[in-house]
Amino acid sequence: MKILIALDATPSSAEIVKEAAARPWPAGSTFLVLHILDPFPFAKAPISMQRAKEAAHTALMNAAQSLTQAGWKTETDVILGHPRRAITESAASWKANLVMMGSYNPAAITRLLLGSTAQSVIRGAPCPVEIVRLPAEREKAGGTKGMKILVASDGSECSAAAVRFVASRPWPQGTEVKVLAVPEPFYPIGEFPYFASEEIEQVNTTALKEAKKFADAGVEILSKAKIKTAVETPFPQDVPARIILKEAERWGANLIVLGSHGRRGFDRLTLGSVAEHVAFHAHCSVEVVREQSKQGKKSKKGVRP
Repeated sequence: MKILIALDATPSSAEIVKEAAARPWPAGSTFLVLHILDPFPFAKAPISMQRAKEAAHTALMNAAQSLTQAGWKTETDVILGHPRRAITESAASWKANLVMMGSYNPAAITRLLLGSTAQSVIRGAPCPVEIVRLPAEREKAGGTKGMKILVASDGSECSAAAVRFVASRPWPQGTEVKVLAVPEPFYPIGEFPYFASEEIEQVNTTALKEAKKFADAGVEILSKAKIKTAVETPFPQDVPARIILKEAERWGANLIVLGSHGRRGFDRLTLGSVAEHVAFHAHCSVEVVREQSKQGKKSKKGVRP
């Protein structure tokens, strides 16, 4: 597995690398710790740009130590370009299987802006993208403490790909995965005022039954991978994005995983609505998985070297 970690090269951004180093990965995995240096501010100061590039290299080497000490093959690189394009292009040229990048808020560990940059990477990367959020008081479990992973499913092939991506990877011992299938509620306001209340309830009940099928299918995939699973199919009383966020916070999830596309109708985990809303508002890390055709071959499971 090839994991690209995009950093802003500040000393504190090493915490994202430590988070990656604390997790188990498939045997033979390699890492690329990358910083994109925008050359525009240095257009008339080439000497300053060279100094900035050297400082970024040093910061990346220091950040990468936690991965190399854990036994993983790790590269570092500083590329001149615009982050919104360069991260995606680097992921494609390096054939990354996963991109990890930081989020931005007043208490964030890193300052890689969660906004235009992250949005562009989520939309354009040829592989899954994880927005890493670390808790205010990071528990240094060294990869031994189990994680709580919430996988949101809408029954689409992309959601199934997200479940398979989780099932294909090793996780810390004691990890639990909850499959959350959320039917989109049917509210006949304005356009369909003539629906009777029992008809509305029947439509939502049918959607709930479909959601349970999707959840069961996800549990079956994860069970074959011998991952402890749970399932949740709430009655559709709110939009999917808010239900996912509320359940993740209530359950204490460390990571939310969901597909980047959905189909019309119930299957609406659409990029630009649910996936991005969850990625930008979750209290924990969020992994957005690209559609199956763009993921390439799955890596075999292994243990840390």
